[in-house]
Amino acid sequence: MSKFVVLVCATVIWCAARTTSETASVTYTYNSSDLSYLSNGIQFPVAESEVQPLLGADIRQNITEMQWFSGLYDHFKWWTHLNGLDSKRCRGDIMTYLRELSNATSWATKMYDASGRYTGQFFFGNDYWLGSKTLCKELTNIETNKEVPPFEVYFYVAKIRININNQATPVTRQLNLGECLPRSCGVAGVRMLLAQERNQGASVNIVGVREVPGKYSLLSDLKVHILGGTVLITVAIIVVASLTEIIIKKRHRLVEHKDAEVENNNQNQNNNNNNVDDNKYVKRSTEMVLKEENNKTNKTRNGIFLRLLLSFSAVSNGKKIISVDRVSMESIKCIHGLRFFSIGWIILVHSYLELFAIADNKNLRILTERGFMYQTISNATFSVDTFFFISGLLVTLLYFRTESKKQLPKKPKNTCEDIQANTLKFLFMLLYRVFRLTPAYLFVLGANEIVLRYIHNHSVFSPAIIDHVNCDKFWWRNALYINNFYPRDEFCMLWSWYMANDTQFYILASILLLIAVRGPKHVKFAAVSIGVLMLASWIVSFIIAMKWDYIARVEEPFALFDQLYDKPWLRIGPYLIGIMAGYMLFRIDCKISMSPIVVTAGWVASLACLASLVYGLGREGLAVPGSAFYAALGHTAWGLSLAWITIACCTGHGGVINAFLSCKLFLPLSRLTYCAYLVHPVLMCATSFVLDGSLHLHNAMAIVIFSGNVVLSFLCAFAISLAFEAPVVNLLKIVFA
Repeated sequence: MSKFVVLVCATVIWCAARTTSETASVTYTYNSSDLSYLSNGIQFPVAESEVQPLLGADIRQNITEMQWFSGLYDHFKWWTHLNGLDSKRCRGDIMTYLRELSNATSWATKMYDASGRYTGQFFFGNDYWLGSKTLCKELTNIETNKEVPPFEVYFYVAKIRININNQATPVTRQLNLGECLPRSCGVAGVRMLLAQERNQGASVNIVGVREVPGKYSLLSDLKVHILGGTVLITVAIIVVASLTEIIIKKRHRLVEHKDAEVENNNQNQNNNNNNVDDNKYVKRSTEMVLKEENNKTNKTRNGIFLRLLLSFSAVSNGKKIISVDRVSMESIKCIHGLRFFSIGWIILVHSYLELFAIADNKNLRILTERGFMYQTISNATFSVDTFFFISGLLVTLLYFRTESKKQLPKKPKNTCEDIQANTLKFLFMLLYRVFRLTPAYLFVLGANEIVLRYIHNHSVFSPAIIDHVNCDKFWWRNALYINNFYPRDEFCMLWSWYMANDTQFYILASILLLIAVRGPKHVKFAAVSIGVLMLASWIVSFIIAMKWDYIARVEEPFALFDQLYDKPWLRIGPYLIGIMAGYMLFRIDCKISMSPIVVTAGWVASLACLASLVYGLGREGLAVPGSAFYAALGHTAWGLSLAWITIACCTGHGGVINAFLSCKLFLPLSRLTYCAYLVHPVLMCATSFVLDGSLHLHNAMAIVIFSGNVVLSFLCAFAISLAFEAPVVNLLKIVFA
């Protein structure tokens, strides 16, 4: 068994070393919190071959650089741009537009008004000169406009890299420009029009121009038909199952009502007639016995099919999800509150990232990051550690409780039979988990790919999320739960790294549990293995952090993502702590007596540890050695603090905190956290990048958007759970029984 420990630890170190060596050629540097990072860091990467510079400066112009910049891409100056157009039709339509614009014709002024231009706050982060795609489309509506353009108009979005001078723009900024122009010009014509602009700055380059919306059609996408067909079939089965359950329950009520009436009539007859023939009782008893036998035969014949069908019933599944009474006395009630607040914390930080991506006043992000409470957002990575801890705790506690209830006599087995039995058991455990989690996971993965493909085709923004490309290529990595071992730029569903880690930890925990349940000596071996794994995790994380000069600070919550953030050797600490806490709760049967001094000291230490981990970085962050220790030990320290909270709450030492976390209202929300985690980023993309223009960043706006994201995420999670999670759980119970 000692060889097993050495093998596991060697594997962990080898994987970490392999990742380090693969990325050693890349020099790690922090992105500074300047406007170039805030604008360019969220944009879709563009090939340099697409870059086209503007024309040189016009020496006849005697204006300052700011005067030139404020009048950049002004349509009134485009008469000199016509000679560069190759298309005669485009040139004619532009001439018509410019002539009518000079005459202040209604449709021409609306075209001009729907196009983007400088409106201020560029030096405070406003990179969106988007105009309005909606208004550009609306001006051709003959029902609402007396005058419409004599040609078809379309909306175009151009990405432009601009550098005015070293003082105004120390680094190059990326500008998003919306233009409402004739459809006849197309992408090439619009690019040529923009390139004819005179450049009086340090550099102005057109990175790309695209039509909005593009040529992508949902109806022509095969994956839309596959996903839509799956949804329709699932909904049809759910409807049939729900109607079947309603009919069956209605029949049962009628039968019970008739039986009650018959019993009452018989009782009344017995009370009125004391000379009842005993043969009637015998006859009635015989009929009841025959009826029960017929019912058993019918249940045996139709039971399996009916149970499989009723597994999809929204009536019973919905009641199970929203029920607040289905709590066993042995359950760990406080984890429901921990789950809900953890997923709320995750949605909060993602809501801020959503706002940062589409805000016009990105400079306010820098001011927001200076606030002390913003560390709640930047250090939200610990919220995921809470889920790792809970997973390790529940897997261990439930497994030992299940095994302890088995009263089967132990039969002597040889080594070969023992290995076969444990291997089969391990496969059953793994298959149960995979089949339980994967259907909802793959459904959201497919929906996410379609949503991102639609967004990149219809949105005026250019999000750096390229799941419509990566998911098409690398979805199998997600299905195999190994996507966290690949670079971030190849990720499909960036947030799915959690599912990969959790599944890998579950595999490791299953092996340790199968060993530990065999006896006291094997428990000691499992404990030693956990200790060695935790020590290896600390050492590997520390070495990688030191190698890359990692600095933990508020502005860079996702620093060293490929090297540290999503890797199992950094994240396994809370899971291992959860395993130990689960075993401890099993051994003490959730009962332990502690003195008030111990209880007080435990609560003070745990809460102080949690607070220091979240709010201990300060304005400047930690130095290199301190950051390495923070990265290596911080997640494990978080798990230790949660272990105390859980054990104290379960053993009657939680007080008000236990009463709050164990509130029954958290129970249905806790059941939906998995689906809410899966779907909430998809909803954020779908609701933010479809906007017609940018938002204005403010903390009050962030709270409003966060509240809406929470409600919408849990509503969609309820629907996904009804369709793909609860039915699968019911089917697995039937199959694995």
